Amino acid sequence: MTLKTFVAAMILSLSPLAAIAECGHSAAQQQAMSCMEGSQFDTATGTCVPIAST
Repeated sequence: MTLKTFVAAMILSLSPLAAIAECGHSAAQQQAMSCMEGSQFDTATGTCVPIAST
């Protein structure tokens, strides 16, 4: 196998890793969360809490 063929094969075989790395599986990108009726999302705890009525 020539060097050019080897390098091309390595680039093609490793290119899917670059796509996986750019998927955005990080803490900076989070999905929106919706809570049941009568509760709201509390960012401090990261959970849904009942809405206190006044």
